[in-house]
Amino acid sequence: MSGGGDTRAAIARPGMAVAHGPVAPSSPEQVTLLPVQRSFSLPRFSRATPSISLAESVLKVWHEAYNSGLLPQLVAQHSLAMAQNGAVPSEATKRDQNLKRGNWGNQIEFVLTSVGYAVGLGNVWRFPYLCYRNGGGAFMFPYFIMLIFCGIPLFFMELSFGQFASQGCLGVWRISPMFKGVGYGMMVVSTYIGIYYNVVICIAFYYFFSSMTHVLPWAYCNNPWNTRDCAGVLDASNLTNGSRPATLPSNLSHLLNHSLQRTSPSEEYWRLYVLKLSDDIGNFGEVRLPLLGCLSVSWVVVFLCLIRGVKSSGKVVYFTATFPYVVLTILFVRGVTLEGAFTGIMYYLTPQWDKILEAKVWGDAASQIFYSLGCAWGGLITMASYNKFHNNCYRDSVIISITNCATSVYAGFVIFSILGFMASHLGVDVSRVADHGPGLAFVAYPEALTLLPISPLWSLLFFFMLILLGLGTQFCLLETLVTAIVDEVGNEWILQKKTYVTLGVAVAGFLLGIPLTSQAGIYWLLLMDNYAASFSLVVISCIMCVAIMYIYGHQNYFQDIQMMLGFPPPLFFQICWRFVSPAIIFFILVFTVIQYQPITYNHYQYPGWAVAIGFLMALSSVLCIPLYAMFQLCRTDGDTLLQRLKNATKPSRDWGPALLENRTGRYTPTIIPSPDDGFEVQPLHPDKAQIPTVGSNGSSRLQASRI
Repeated sequence: MSGGGDTRAAIARPGMAVAHGPVAPSSPEQVTLLPVQRSFSLPRFSRATPSISLAESVLKVWHEAYNSGLLPQLVAQHSLAMAQNGAVPSEATKRDQNLKRGNWGNQIEFVLTSVGYAVGLGNVWRFPYLCYRNGGGAFMFPYFIMLIFCGIPLFFMELSFGQFASQGCLGVWRISPMFKGVGYGMMVVSTYIGIYYNVVICIAFYYFFSSMTHVLPWAYCNNPWNTRDCAGVLDASNLTNGSRPATLPSNLSHLLNHSLQRTSPSEEYWRLYVLKLSDDIGNFGEVRLPLLGCLSVSWVVVFLCLIRGVKSSGKVVYFTATFPYVVLTILFVRGVTLEGAFTGIMYYLTPQWDKILEAKVWGDAASQIFYSLGCAWGGLITMASYNKFHNNCYRDSVIISITNCATSVYAGFVIFSILGFMASHLGVDVSRVADHGPGLAFVAYPEALTLLPISPLWSLLFFFMLILLGLGTQFCLLETLVTAIVDEVGNEWILQKKTYVTLGVAVAGFLLGIPLTSQAGIYWLLLMDNYAASFSLVVISCIMCVAIMYIYGHQNYFQDIQMMLGFPPPLFFQICWRFVSPAIIFFILVFTVIQYQPITYNHYQYPGWAVAIGFLMALSSVLCIPLYAMFQLCRTDGDTLLQRLKNATKPSRDWGPALLENRTGRYTPTIIPSPDDGFEVQPLHPDKAQIPTVGSNGSSRLQASRI
């Protein structure tokens, strides 16, 4: 007799039956399931159905098979299918695939997607600047301390959280329904980031297309948009013969060193031509049509890569997550061979040990780890939800976290080798040319590239790398929103129309991003970057730790991980989850508040009303948590507030693994669940008796049945 999971499957899919009539043992029909005209008619069990023992249900199935003369074939088929699947009676089958939502094609796809999600633009344009500003090599010490005690534990928690429930950032809060507002907060944050992140990608696309020329348009000061204050690194007289001066004229070097009124051609290209920057955040001016066109290209690329959900994006990341390392290596080899590169690298790495005693250095290290890994965005939970249930997410979390941080360090060598060469060429200190954010990506580094032979080639490679780094993060941001919507609705219709949901979210993101392509767009982009995803992420992550460790219970969660992985989380992670990581998160929050300074862009001071909008964006994600908690308390049964509070925080009855055969131990169902419960039956052998089901991308495909 089969195990409980097989019987449940037989009941859940009564439309499939076994081969009929006498069948010889050597006949092909003995190993091939065939449809029959008659199927077993069984009662449908729902939540309202009185409790019927599993044994009685099993007996009904086998009794009808016996009366129909199909019992020998049923037993033979069932035993043979289990043997071919590598299982024995009463043993869980080895295949673990969620037919309703789909899974990654293989584990490499998940790892590469997570690496692409974590490794983004911040690794290139923020970490190197933070490192040199906070003591060079000395900054590495607090950076890796924070990685060990905060980064990896939080990464592991989010991966295990999503993988255990096989749900997105909303569905996982069946663990404690009152805290579902945390999931909505994650969605709000991902929405903000997704809007402006793709605008950054579109600017990278613009620079990529502009680099397809013999002479980079930001190399000289003889363009129509240049002003009299422009002072180029190259002599404009060499434009015709293409030669480069061996050294700068002394008067030009003097001007670059001492005249604050002089601007570089790359800065004027960025400010006066690409952005046509207005004088105030409220003065939108015109929409920059070239940027709008590149924005549409960005969203089309993102949509096409996600058109089949993780099935299509999992294939794309083989290129988008790996090729940036090829470009980084090419730029690194080229950079370290340049004159002055060693000076730049030493500026980047030389430790200033006295700065370790400054709280600001530790705060910057903790913040960089936290934001770089993408914690509390909802993307890690979403990506892990497509894993198979018994995947070793502990191993994955360590690999991905270390890869992310190593990439940041490696990118620092690439950036500062080129900046050191530029500083040597100009005869100035490295600090004069070092920058971060858009200033590094679209002003300082492009200007340094003009000094290289065949500069358009290096420019193409650099901006192509930025595009791929941005797309890897954008894929997960969009998939987070789509998965949350589809999981929340959860019916067959929206599963079939998931592609249209993806299209709708992409179109909405494009329309909301149009104001950021106006002449005031860069002001709004930086406003969203500074406020929409700042302290709100810290609050969300802190509440998530408290809800899982102290409301749901650390012992319960440790048992869940042991059931999923086969071993409990190591003692180090147990201590970090309960005490160390929440304390570090709280420290980051306090540090963020203490170190707060009103936002500026170059010499422009944001007006008070713009800062107020920034705070409203930050609060919009945090307020989801108390608002939904009050809503949940109002709709929860209970005579007193305390009873309502207890009922609202305890796990819902459908919390646990998504597949029935994984619901063991305290998750073993006592009655036969109905399809409305959201559970799914696992196929025994995929090569037999295939029936059409809906895949993760909404398309129909053949999948196997149990019987």
